[in-house]
Amino acid sequence: MTGRRCSLPRPFSSAPAVATASAVVCTAAIASLLSGCGSLAGASEDSGEKAPITVMTWAPEGTKATNMPGMPAMAQAYARWVNSRGGVRGHHLKVLTCNEHNDSVTAASCAQRAVDAGAVAVVGSYSQFGRSFMSPLEVKGIPFIGGYGASDEEFESPLSYPVNGGQASLLAGNGRQLARDCRRVALVRPDTIQGDQMPSLLNSGLESGHRPPAKDIKAPEDGTDYSTEVNRALDGVGADPVVYGTAAAGGKAPGSCVTASLGDHTDAFFDSFRRLQEDSPKVQVASVLGSVGQSLLNRTGGRSGPLEDADITGWYPVAHDPRWDPMRKVINDFAFGDNRIDPADQGVQTTWIAYTVLRSLIEQLDDAGVEDVTPHALQTTLDRGEHAVDTGGLTPKLRWRDDDMLAVQDFPRIVNGMVTYQVVRDGELTAAKDGFVNVTKTLERRRTDS
Repeated sequence: MTGRRCSLPRPFSSAPAVATASAVVCTAAIASLLSGCGSLAGASEDSGEKAPITVMTWAPEGTKATNMPGMPAMAQAYARWVNSRGGVRGHHLKVLTCNEHNDSVTAASCAQRAVDAGAVAVVGSYSQFGRSFMSPLEVKGIPFIGGYGASDEEFESPLSYPVNGGQASLLAGNGRQLARDCRRVALVRPDTIQGDQMPSLLNSGLESGHRPPAKDIKAPEDGTDYSTEVNRALDGVGADPVVYGTAAAGGKAPGSCVTASLGDHTDAFFDSFRRLQEDSPKVQVASVLGSVGQSLLNRTGGRSGPLEDADITGWYPVAHDPRWDPMRKVINDFAFGDNRIDPADQGVQTTWIAYTVLRSLIEQLDDAGVEDVTPHALQTTLDRGEHAVDTGGLTPKLRWRDDDMLAVQDFPRIVNGMVTYQVVRDGELTAAKDGFVNVTKTLERRRTDS
């Protein structure tokens, strides 16, 4: 963080927005070719010539830690869709992308590039280095809309407008989800600054179910073998083969649970877990979406894999929910086979929602007779919150007025405290509970000294 900042003016907020692919803003020939594609609710079809709008989406790609290549790819596909329809109220979107490389210096460089290119917003991006990227944006008053929620600054800076509750809501929700059946829990998490926050968040959820704090198992963020951490976790929850027998012989340790949140390396953890579990009693496993997804379930054996029956906490409805159909149509029609985009990935989903917010803001400005879409105009619209943004049921309706901020210590910018409970059944992520679960009170009661 760079110290407490003063909030800037504020106006209103309401529906979706967009992004442009890269160099070419659709020509009339391409637009006419694509105009036959089916329409989606809320899409603009105006063809008035107005100034194009430049935004940026960044994320790490090709690194040894967490990678989110689907986020910039989704932004580009969204832009192609919108621009094929004449832009948002006549404004074509130009999307710049940047590989943040999971590096603080590069994250700052991506933000400075957005500033230098005249971007009016950074939309739907991923970076753990909020301290590095928020400062350049704040200097120029550029709003950060719908980031993934991987850094503290996304929930502290007055220029940040999160669409989900970030890691905080996922961990608190996972704790509540586990508290139903787990008497002993081990949390395997990265040995990083971000990872250091996880135990107190998970424990806030466990405490709501009158469960003791989890055993804190630190692990390397970029590890390839987690045998040591698996053994520590199993020992920490009392999974003793002398008492309960082994999983290979059908032994189970009732009330013993292991949850892991290691980003892209969660699969390496569960690979180690699968090998070592056989010699210990079976325990309940869990994780959060973003660390676990359908692609990981498929890679690890589906219904015969170590994550069968796992409790999973996410921000949004399950990937096969019909509320995602508009996003899937855009991906099918405008991603051109880009295999970076997985519609079940929470990064891709967050980017879709973030651009939905941007489109809403541009439409609100147009309704107000404002043709010059600037960072200040967007921020003012967001802060005033005269219209809540409807994301088609993928989140609660969103707005970012002072009255909408939740009273969550360390995360004052959270406006959405909802999560979803999911479970792995027959190798597929399915809803464990209908609708959203509100973890706001759990977060508000969180003890940072846990």
